[in-house]
Amino acid sequence: MTGAGHRFEQFYVATGRRFGMLTLDLDDFMFELKDGAIKHVGPSNRSATVKLYDVEGLDVREFGDERVKLAFEDEDGSEVEVALAPEQATEIARGIEMLESESRVFE
Repeated sequence: MTGAGHRFEQFYVATGRRFGMLTLDLDDFMFELKDGAIKHVGPSNRSATVKLYDVEGLDVREFGDERVKLAFEDEDGSEVEVALAPEQATEIARGIEMLESESRVFE
């Protein structure tokens, strides 16, 4: 079985009073389902977008010798991990510090 052009968006999961949401956008991907395994069979020049809302847990740690890993998890166990170069992690820290001093979000 092969499918192309699938777009999966906004998976809402009930989490008590709030709704956790994981958005997965797989635009123009082609997958093959064979013997219970899913395999990407399309061109390698595709991209995907993942968004995780209502994060309940986060972790910041070293990843290998040259990376910093940020890991985020919602109440339902959906996870997103991002590995950054040290300069990128520093830039994120600076951006958060700027928001803390200038944005109403942190009031």
